[in-house]
Amino acid sequence: MTVVFAPTIGLQPRETHYCPGCTHGLIHRLVGEVLDELGVLGRAIGVAPVGCSVLAYDYFNCDMHEAAHGRAPAVATGIKRVLPDRVVFTYQGDGDLASIGTGEIVHAAHRSENITVIFVNNAIYGMTGGQMAPTTLIGQRTTTTPGGRDAALTGYPMRMSEMLAQVPGATYVERVSVHSPVYVRKAKKAIRKAFEVQLAGQGFSLVEVLSSCPTNWGLDPAAALTWIKDEMIPVYPLGVMRTPENPPAYLTSVGGPGRDGGDDGH
Repeated sequence: MTVVFAPTIGLQPRETHYCPGCTHGLIHRLVGEVLDELGVLGRAIGVAPVGCSVLAYDYFNCDMHEAAHGRAPAVATGIKRVLPDRVVFTYQGDGDLASIGTGEIVHAAHRSENITVIFVNNAIYGMTGGQMAPTTLIGQRTTTTPGGRDAALTGYPMRMSEMLAQVPGATYVERVSVHSPVYVRKAKKAIRKAFEVQLAGQGFSLVEVLSSCPTNWGLDPAAALTWIKDEMIPVYPLGVMRTPENPPAYLTSVGGPGRDGGDDGH
């Protein structure tokens, strides 16, 4: 019998703790597949966040390290600088990265740390009960914005990829989605590119993945995927925002950190 689909060795064979319809598991698989296909699974080190994916260390079939809330980029920085031959990545939700961890991610990008960041944006705090996140849409109902997010009271959704794409040390930034098979394939391609940037010693890379949270959105899994397409993508447009092939003009004349073509970004 011809095998057409099989589990990736990039993940541990465990039952999931995620809610039905949550796309964290799908994103895990993409990361695991890429690490395996690049042949770096044996020297990969992941950093788990605080949030729905706090148990990521139970899933990835590589060395993992748990970080305090929002501090995954700092932990990854330490690991990569001490062990520059390792392939180091963080896996973070929007609460972890865009709220308590905003300072950490911005400074890691400014330093062009040679790490890869997988940023999962589901526009809500999932693990703690569905409160408003920095990425919650205007008008979106959460447990802390029952009448819908009001910009006059709570500001506007944070578009982290657009912001980080302006940072001189950011080498590769792309936003993708996993709401349909076509976009899942595109997401995997972006994740692979982000790790290739690290392997080339080119500095900081980040892939933002728009993800579903059916439980806290109050939708069934299929409707949640449609909500990503109809509601999230207009606010968070998909696409490549920075590439190593197209750095800002002011960097091409003076050079930049993490762009010497070596295995490490320092």
